[in-house]
Amino acid sequence: MQNNHVSKKNKNAVLILTLLISSSIIIGAFWILAHIYRIDLGPSSQDYRKNNKRHSLKLKSLGGEELTQIPGEKSTQATTERFADIRNVPSGIFRYGGSTTWAIIRSKTERKIERAFLKYDLRYTNPITRSPDSAVGIEMLLNNELAFSQTSRSLKDKEHEAARMKGVTLTEIPVAIDGIAVAVNPDINIPGITIEDLKNIYTGKIYNWKELGGPNLKVVPYSKQNKGGTVEFFMKNVLHKDKFGKTVEKVETTTEALKKISQNRGGIFYASAPEIVRQCSVKPLPIGRVGQRFVSPYQKPLIPPYQCPDKRNKLNIAAFKSDEYPMTRRLFVVVKNNGQIEEEAGKAYAQLMLTQEGQKLISEAGFVRIR
Repeated sequence: MQNNHVSKKNKNAVLILTLLISSSIIIGAFWILAHIYRIDLGPSSQDYRKNNKRHSLKLKSLGGEELTQIPGEKSTQATTERFADIRNVPSGIFRYGGSTTWAIIRSKTERKIERAFLKYDLRYTNPITRSPDSAVGIEMLLNNELAFSQTSRSLKDKEHEAARMKGVTLTEIPVAIDGIAVAVNPDINIPGITIEDLKNIYTGKIYNWKELGGPNLKVVPYSKQNKGGTVEFFMKNVLHKDKFGKTVEKVETTTEALKKISQNRGGIFYASAPEIVRQCSVKPLPIGRVGQRFVSPYQKPLIPPYQCPDKRNKLNIAAFKSDEYPMTRRLFVVVKNNGQIEEEAGKAYAQLMLTQEGQKLISEAGFVRIR
């Protein structure tokens, strides 16, 4: 009897040991197959940490003080990789608009964001009776026509005050760096132009290209009609708030201006560098702060028109980033802080632009990564 009892115990022990070994083999095989065929086994602690990364960036609050993160978001030093890694992206239809400088970025990012977040429905919205620009976008935001806006300049004191009057605040979130380039007809053969010479052209003090070492041609300066971010930047940093001269001809769009310059040998125009540098019909001019120290908005050597479009000029990203180039600015996402879903939508959009994927697309669009 005793021997039978021991024998049963041994059999039970062997059975338990066999089950444990079999389970270990099955689990091990399952994990190996899952790894090979990329079966989703749920988030690991490493994935969880990766998906919860947030951005650290400098912002200006309503009072103008520096902030180190998007309000309401936790700050970390790491940068999120993909659009799909961003959490707290709200569902709904969100209208946005503003600066036309953003058009190239929108064309690069909109569809990819849509694929990553099917329920985050972004719709670019133009004003009904006016041309779009930074100022109009901010006004539409404050009038509840947009969920957030895009600008090519910082917010003004009067815009902060307008927000206060409506019981809200505005936050500007920088996501890219842009350069302002100057375009002329390819027949204008000068080494570059200084900021002072640009001012003298646009205030009506320089009338002929021969005054700058060029051909005996009348200078015909073009500028957009609206007072969007690019025009305001030019007036503040080049004209130093002087008025445009009577010789300046107004145009509606950059496309119209570039067409006029290609047909008018004396024409000159300024716009966002990605809109000018890669064009075949015009020549971007190097710019100097003083003297003959010119910095080109393109990577040297200059590609002549007859080699375009097989070859195109590339942006001088290094000069924009180092601030060696005289005319650079930042691009912003502007969010209305009202505690509503529109605020969530704007902050989510800024976070998407600041991911590695967003910054890569911004770079491909011809702008400088901010991180």
